This record gives sequence, C-alpha cells and structure tokens, in this order.
Amino acid sequence: MLYFLKYVIKELELKLSPITLKRLERFRKNSLSYASFLILIVLYVVSLFADFIANDKPLVVFYKNKIYFPVLFFYPGDTFGLGKSDIPNYKELQKREPFREGSGNFMIFPPIPYGYNESLFFEGENPPTPPTLKNLLGTDDRGRDILTRLIYGYRISFSFALLITAAGMIIGVMIGALQGYYGGVLDISMQRFIEIISALPFLYIIIIISSSLGRSFWVLFLLFIMFDWIGISYFIRSEFYKLREMPFVEASRALGIGDGKIMFRHILPNALTPIITFLPFDLIGAIFSLSALDFLGFGLPPPAPSIGELIRQGMNNISSYWLSLFPAGFLFFILLLIAFVGEGVRSAFDPRDYHKME
Repeated sequence: MLYFLKYVIKELELKLSPITLKRLERFRKNSLSYASFLILIVLYVVSLFADFIANDKPLVVFYKNKIYFPVLFFYPGDTFGLGKSDIPNYKELQKREPFREGSGNFMIFPPIPYGYNESLFFEGENPPTPPTLKNLLGTDDRGRDILTRLIYGYRISFSFALLITAAGMIIGVMIGALQGYYGGVLDISMQRFIEIISALPFLYIIIIISSSLGRSFWVLFLLFIMFDWIGISYFIRSEFYKLREMPFVEASRALGIGDGKIMFRHILPNALTPIITFLPFDLIGAIFSLSALDFLGFGLPPPAPSIGELIRQGMNNISSYWLSLFPAGFLFFILLLIAFVGEGVRSAFDPRDYHKME
C-alpha cells in the first residue's frame, strides 16, 4: 500500500510546476508529517472496506453446492431453508442441524465476526464487558463490539469531514474570490452577510433544525456547510485583493480575457497556498465538531457508529474504563496525525522559506 501511494504521488509530480515539486519534496523530507499522511490514507482505505473486515454477515456461504456472498448481496430466508419473509441470521443458521449436516456446507466470516450494531451477550457476563480475546477493545453498554464500531465510526467521521471540507473550500473560494476581485459594494455586502452568519450560535441552530427536520447525515452536512466556508473565504479574499493589481492580471485584462478566466485560471493558482495550508486544520475541526455533537446527543442518529457516542457512554459508565480510553485515545491519535500533516504542509508551502528550497 505504501509503495503504491508513493508511485501515484510520483506519477502526479510529472504534471506539477517546479515550485510545487520543490514544496512536495520538502513535505516528503519531513518524515513525521509524511509518515502521518501515509498512515491516515492507509487507515481510511482500510475503513472503506470495513464490511469485509468487521461484519456479522459471512464473506462466503457454500450451501447445497451453491456459493453465496451475503456481505455483498441480500438473500431471502428461503434461500437457506427458512421462511421467505425471514431475514437470515447467519450465525444461528450455522448452528442449525440442516446446515451442519449438509455435505460440504460452510461459512467464512470476516476477521472480526461482529456487526457494528450486533449485541453480544456471553454467558455469565453483562455489558459493558472489558477487553478479551473475543472483543479486543471490549463491548459497550449494549454489548456491541467497540473495535467494530470504531472502524465504522472512523469511516463515517472521516468521510463526513472530507465532504464538509471539500464543499466548504469550494464555496469559500468562490465567495472570497468574488469579494477580493470586484471589491466595492459587493465586498461590503458580502462581509455584512458573513458577519451575520458568524454571529449565529451553531449549537442552537443544530438543535432547532434537528428538532424540525430530524437528525440525519445530510441535515448535519448542510448545517455544517452553512458555517464551514467562512474561514477560508477570508484568506481567499485577502489573496485576491493582493493579486488583482499584479502586472499579469493587468496584462490579461488588456488582452480582453474575461473576468471568470482571470479569476480562476490566472489568480486562483497563485492563491492556492492558503487553501492547502488551511485544509488539514479545517479537517480537524470537522471531525472534532461531529464527535462533539455526537457526544452531546445532537449528531448522527442511533444506531450509527460514532466515536463521540462511545465517549458519552464512558461518561455514563465511569468504572468501564475501556469505553472512554479507547475511543478518546483513537480520536486523539487521528487528530494528532492530521495536525502533523497540517504542520508539514504549512512548513512546505510557507513562502518565507522559498530560499531554503534546494
């Protein structure tokens, strides 16, 4: 995986400018930041295949000389000798005499044979249960495997943060570019609008909207987008104010090039430094905000796996140390990796250090 990532990065370098190549080289030489970046990518790619790593549905079922893939497809109960309207419980099905006595019948489960919402009740134990060989990080207050919920929770949190960051960057860049390029009445009007949005209490907005529209992934996404673009718009606005008077912009105007092309083909490539340096820290803010909302009970609706929801369980079960220790430690580890990447990117793209590039 690491060699593949290095190969992709190396191939992309062929299309980048010499200055950008020097910046990337400086980032690569920062071993801590580069290693953190690779770890984050690997963890996220692994989480994308969580269904094949942790699931209560088998990867493969061989039944009556036929092969089934329950992890990919749904099969009705009558496929395995149950009622047509029954939803197969594969672990129970595996224990049934018809399946066990059948010639060559077998199931292959993922390495972690638990679903993220599957309640596990072992004889003589009441959830939450401490870490064991069966549950490496223990179970939560409903008997669900914590490691499984962390894997799925990380996938949701990181995907959510990436979507928010990308959408916020696009909106912030467009609004900041319009403000900085045109200035005047448009700039003043947009600044007053931004000040109004910034003054709105984020948590109260979440509570009000969630109570009327309900809690869901896309409702939270839209609410985050309302506020996330504001920070980057300030940076882009200032960059466009500075660059719009540069000689290459004046030359483009003299040649009759339209404002749209000047803004996004000539000025924007020269204003990418604040975007790239701001992005990792915006990612941290999005992940932490979602975890905080889940902790407060205003985030994703249950039973969606969430790091913040696990930490909240730890607050309600003080004696069950694993409910707080492992989710909080994992969240801290992920945010620390992103912070290392952000610091490396900031250092590599810092214009004050151009003279150090060799």
